[in-house]
Amino acid sequence: MSYNLSWDHFRAESAIHLKKALLQTGLTEADIAIMDFYNLLVEPPDLNMADLAFGCFIASKILKKSPAVVASEVAAKISSPSFSSVKAAGPYVNFIFTNQFYKKNLMDRIADQSFFKQNLTDSKEKMMIEYSQPNTHKELHVGHLRNACLGDSLIRMLKYSGFSVIGSTFPGDVGTHVAKCLWYLKFHNREPVPQTRKGEWIGSIYSKAHLKLEDETGTPQEDRNREQLTLILKQLENQSGEYYDLWKETREWSIELMNQVYNWAGISFDRWYWESEVDAPSVAYVKKLFAEGKLVQSEGAIGYDLTDENLGFCLLLKSDGNGLYATKDLELARKKFQDFNIDKSIYVVDLRQELHFKQVFKVLEKLGFEKAKNCFHLKYNFVELPDGAMSSRKGNIVPLLTLVKNMEVMIKTNYLERYRNEWDPTEIDLTATQVAKGAIRYGMLRQDTAKKIIFDLNEWLKLDGESGPFIQYSVARIHSLLKKFEFNAAELQNVDLLLHPTEHRLLQKMAYFNNNVLMCAQQNKPSSLCTYLYELAKLFNQFYHDCSIGNAETPQLKMARLLLSYDVSAVLTEGLSLLGIPSVQRM
Repeated sequence: MSYNLSWDHFRAESAIHLKKALLQTGLTEADIAIMDFYNLLVEPPDLNMADLAFGCFIASKILKKSPAVVASEVAAKISSPSFSSVKAAGPYVNFIFTNQFYKKNLMDRIADQSFFKQNLTDSKEKMMIEYSQPNTHKELHVGHLRNACLGDSLIRMLKYSGFSVIGSTFPGDVGTHVAKCLWYLKFHNREPVPQTRKGEWIGSIYSKAHLKLEDETGTPQEDRNREQLTLILKQLENQSGEYYDLWKETREWSIELMNQVYNWAGISFDRWYWESEVDAPSVAYVKKLFAEGKLVQSEGAIGYDLTDENLGFCLLLKSDGNGLYATKDLELARKKFQDFNIDKSIYVVDLRQELHFKQVFKVLEKLGFEKAKNCFHLKYNFVELPDGAMSSRKGNIVPLLTLVKNMEVMIKTNYLERYRNEWDPTEIDLTATQVAKGAIRYGMLRQDTAKKIIFDLNEWLKLDGESGPFIQYSVARIHSLLKKFEFNAAELQNVDLLLHPTEHRLLQKMAYFNNNVLMCAQQNKPSSLCTYLYELAKLFNQFYHDCSIGNAETPQLKMARLLLSYDVSAVLTEGLSLLGIPSVQRM
């Protein structure tokens, strides 16, 4: 991918002077053309050393000199009012920008929001991200949110960066789990249907159904249960009968619950695909492929032999004529590219399905589907409780809406009760909701996707550790400061007064924001953005401790520090929004 440096004024300014200096050291225009200045100008490991650093390794090979010698020669040839310092440090040329350059190219652009409204890439690639594939007739629990938060934050970061992205979901509304639920409702349920929270209730019925079927395995009831389940599945397949009518009614209860959760989390989709939508077409497609001799039969089942690819046999049609997940995913893959003319399809699904997607993508490739190479499985690890894994079948889950309610009560009790006589009750309720959202979404995103998440309510709500509420509290603290000192961002500020090292490190950190977002978007790593925001919030708190605002030496310095605080608040707020987390005005 090529980069347009017009949005990154710091790298662009450094690149201009580097090119001139490199030409003076003996490089040609052709030599310089092969250099990717966007990636060669890097954030140094120690921000006390430089704002940006350029390694002279490529130039040293061309010039046949040591990187350190080239760095010294290049640094000596650069002089510009944009830089307060340009020095060689071993093989690197280190750049430090003036406060005036920061003012013009960072602080002013944060103030007018243009810093947050740029295309960070020139890519024309159109992609779809499919995520959050809950099953109807099961209760949504805290574990489901890792997938939902991951997919949603990726879409937010990609769109912010300038990519064309479509969000989709693929809920499972047919299959054995549905038949079990309907079976229990018909033959064993003695509870009246509740007037409210029907989606959660039907999820609890599924757990009861699964446990009862397990208990009756190996008993005289097992054969009768199997016959009843088969009858239910046939009616769902034929789309007629009392079980099909019951399916339609109970399915709506689950969809209502999904929408409640998505509305709470601030998640929306451009397209809802359903398993029932591709069920019959996917079976017909596989039968067509088999008739054309493109698939093989094994023990009455139909599929594709991928033994030569070390992927085993991809089963696509069982001996009873029913399809499987792979069957549906073959049809869905074709449908996605057809419906939206996308270039890339990303599936956010847990790591248990790694073999499944390897098989599906390889079968698509073998069948001549050109875009198969552009299908990508973004896998992630599980969310567990401190005492082990969750399971809807066994009923040992934390229901999501119950969790949210309990968390909001805890936030009000521990943090907001003191404001009961000062704040409007609606603000207390709203703040509790926003902080709960910050705790959950940050907790779900801060870990690398390869690592398990241990859900810990108390840790996620801490105001003095790496948590969403800590960052939200930092924003609220800045809002309080700005209000207390009646700060006006439109007033002219003398940023040359910002001479403390912590003040400069804040400027450095904010200048890296867009670069960090782009990197996170390209690498599918919201966890890195979480780390960035936490570090920025920590750095602000260090600045607040080191550099007095209320007791600043002069009124001018006080206003410059307020401007710096205002900018930090704006960057934190924008970063939180890319994680789907609201900022709060006060806490």
